[in-house]
Amino acid sequence: MQSHGPCTLRGPFTQHREWWQRPNHQPRAKKSGVVPGIRFALVQRIRREIAAGTYDTPEKLALALDAMMRRVLD
Repeated sequence: MQSHGPCTLRGPFTQHREWWQRPNHQPRAKKSGVVPGIRFALVQRIRREIAAGTYDTPEKLALALDAMMRRVLD
């Protein structure tokens, strides 16, 4: 039976094991309102369109259904 001492992380992960270490580990973004990879202007525009009921169009639905059918049939 193994006995594990305390570590700095909660859960099944531990920093004391080499295989859990990430060679290119980057710290998470701070709560400054800027998150890499999220286009907030686009998110706000889409939220406005959804609220106004103009986001979903018959053309978008047709494109989505076509893409889904291609994936199912391929």
